Amino acid sequence: MARPVIAITGPTRGAFGPRMLVALAIRLYGGRPLQLRPGDQARGDKYDGVVVTGGHDVEPVLYAAEPEVEPNYDTERDTLETAVIDDALARGLPLLGICRGAQLLNVRRGGTLYQELRSRRQRTSNRWTVFPLKTLCIADAPETRNSLLATLFGTERSRINSLHNQAIDRVGDGLIITGRDQDGIVQAIEDPSQDFLVGVQWHPEFLFYLKKQRALFRELVSCAQRQVTDAQ
Repeated sequence: MARPVIAITGPTRGAFGPRMLVALAIRLYGGRPLQLRPGDQARGDKYDGVVVTGGHDVEPVLYAAEPEVEPNYDTERDTLETAVIDDALARGLPLLGICRGAQLLNVRRGGTLYQELRSRRQRTSNRWTVFPLKTLCIADAPETRNSLLATLFGTERSRINSLHNQAIDRVGDGLIITGRDQDGIVQAIEDPSQDFLVGVQWHPEFLFYLKKQRALFRELVSCAQRQVTDAQ
C-alpha cells in the first residue's frame, strides 16, 4: 500500500525544529513528509495532504485590511502557502493549519484576522510558551458538539500552548469555530463538510508527547491514506 505524501510548508530559512517535529509525527502514522518552501512550487501537486506550519504574521493585504502593527511578514511564504491551500481546497485534500496556517486558511475562505491580541486578553497571559499552560475550551454548541476536534480530544477542555500575537476575527465561509481560549479568542476551526479541514491556533507539534495532540496528525494521515486507497 502506497504511503500518502504530506506536504509541510514553511519559510525559506529557519523553523527547522517545528517542521522536523511535524515530519516526525507524519512518519509515525505512516505518511511520507514532503518539505515545501518558497521556490518549490515546481513540485506541483504531488502530495495527498497538507500541514501549513506556524511563523510570520499573515500580510493584511490578503484580507483587505490596513496594517495595524509593526510588519512581520513573509510575502514569498504567503504566496506559496496561498497556492498550496487553494490547491488543497480545490482537490479536497486533508489539511491541517497550525497557528499562522489556521489564520491563512481562514483568510483563503474569506475571513479576517485580529492583528494584535494584547488589548483583547482579560483572563489569559500574553506570554508565549511551548508548554501547555493555557486552556482550550472545546465548543459545545449543537452544531459543534460532534466536531472532529471534540471527537479526537474527547473532553470539553484541554491544555494547549500559545505562540501567537494574531488570531481569527471573522470566520471564513464554510468554517465553524470548534474551540476558544478563556478570553473567547478562536483556537480551532474546521469545515464539517470535509473529511479533514482543520485549523488550530496552538502548536501541537510541540505537544507531541500528549496523545490528544498526536491524534490530529494521526487523523490527517489516516484521511489521506483513505483517499489514496480509494483513488487506486
